[in-house]
Amino acid sequence: MGSIQTFQVSVPQELVDQLDQKLSLASLPNELEHSDWEYGAPLADIKRLLEYWQEDYDWQLHEGRINELPQYMTQITVNGFHNLDIHFVHQTSPVESAIPLLFVHGWPGSFLEVAKILPLLADTKDGTEPAFHIVAPSLPNFGFSQGVTKKGFSLPQYAEVCHNLMLKLGYTQYVTQGGDWGAWITRTLGLLHPTSCRASHINMVGSRESPHPRTPSEASSLTPSERAGLDRSAWFQSQGSGYSAIQSTKPQTLGYLLNDSPIGLLAWIYEKLHDWTDAYPWTDDEILTWTCIYAFSTAGPVASTRIYKESMSVDEGVWLKEKTRGYVPGVKLGLAYYPRDLYVHPVAWARGMGEIVFEKVHERGGHFAAWEWPESVAGDLKEMFGRGGGAEGVVPLRDGTDGGGDRRDRMDGRGDRRDRVDAETDRRDRMDGERDQDMT
Repeated sequence: MGSIQTFQVSVPQELVDQLDQKLSLASLPNELEHSDWEYGAPLADIKRLLEYWQEDYDWQLHEGRINELPQYMTQITVNGFHNLDIHFVHQTSPVESAIPLLFVHGWPGSFLEVAKILPLLADTKDGTEPAFHIVAPSLPNFGFSQGVTKKGFSLPQYAEVCHNLMLKLGYTQYVTQGGDWGAWITRTLGLLHPTSCRASHINMVGSRESPHPRTPSEASSLTPSERAGLDRSAWFQSQGSGYSAIQSTKPQTLGYLLNDSPIGLLAWIYEKLHDWTDAYPWTDDEILTWTCIYAFSTAGPVASTRIYKESMSVDEGVWLKEKTRGYVPGVKLGLAYYPRDLYVHPVAWARGMGEIVFEKVHERGGHFAAWEWPESVAGDLKEMFGRGGGAEGVVPLRDGTDGGGDRRDRMDGRGDRRDRVDAETDRRDRMDGERDQDMT
């Protein structure tokens, strides 16, 4: 599968110059009076961002900051497809027993979303908090990973890439964190590889709706935050999901705009950054850097939209996406609710998704939790996998602290955890076999 090479982002100057030329030729539309965000990204905002992009924004400066992250490139085999060059961030902790954590982004995010939580999870606090080895790939078709040229690349293939990357790095068992498509992909990992994916923490909880009719008594039992969450979910469904309808049906048509017009790409992404966050104070530099990662992506911005088409209209993708809404056995589950996410269901609706060992309703935050409020995501992970947490010791011999052996002895009560690990592995292998038979 090829070696693992260090990697630095280096966008050719000719592509930067080409983008600048397109910006100089940009032709902006008019807008209705007093329309603000009701009709999409406001003209005044796009004018401001265009001017800043032309006169002050420095891609090379931000490219250099991105290159401070520990980045690598390697080739990953995907069954039924050509080998793919996969770009990823890999931060190893100085703590020997650190927990391997796979961080998976979504759209219109990228690997960059992991940047703010890296320093928060690298080390243990005097042995009282778990540390993590963190792997954050650019998904195929995103960022600086290679694009796919063949139809049918759906949730199981994205999961296969992530799983094979972890195996290649020597992490035969690991835990995951994901939001947006990262939540669906990590749930798919748990469904397909429960002996390796030992636990998942997700924001954007894609639970099925209540199995019971919405009676007046049910409605009265909801907390104020749950009622607000249902209102938010209804808003997204009626006012904010048009992009998904387009990307899941005719992404190629949209692609001509995204590939050819940097201003079109900016407006398409900026609208989501505004609407999907909890009054997060985006700087112009942040907005343009997120946009540039798509503009300068290896496969081009249209490639990233195809995950919607492949996973929401291809039979296998649709079946698996629905499957991940239900019970995923053998994988401990942590759920994080943020009030300005895209759909925010009552917590009871998710109780059938698996063995829930951690659950938190956050007082603020939106869809890009690791970027908006990194301390909350890091705090969740430390609590879930730390001492006394519901997923403590879920990865054998890796509890994330310097005193791992003593803690394993305490948890086991007998000082011999290996027999339990072997028995659990055998049990999960049997479950894998039963699941594979069921899938066929």
